[in-house]
Amino acid sequence: MIIKRRRGTTGAKTGYYRIQGAGNQFLHGFGDGDFIRLRDEFGREWRGVAEIFDTMVRFRFRDSEGKYISGVSTQGSDIVLRDEKGNTWRGFVD
Repeated sequence: MIIKRRRGTTGAKTGYYRIQGAGNQFLHGFGDGDFIRLRDEFGREWRGVAEIFDTMVRFRFRDSEGKYISGVSTQGSDIVLRDEKGNTWRGFVD
């Protein structure tokens, strides 16, 4: 019996992420599959993962200072996140 390894995407959307918080706060960067790397307005790097469930994707991001942002996206490319202070961040994937 020949076993063929399946390779493919995990289903998370690949593309350029743009996320904006209150005021001038923003995150932007590139995601490939379930791994995402973003930068904020101060140049800090945020690393995150996208976990796929039936009809939604859960995002979790953390920076080097221990701050975190997490949230969900439904079938579309709109993303809604909350940080540790309870502020809402909204964004999308190009």
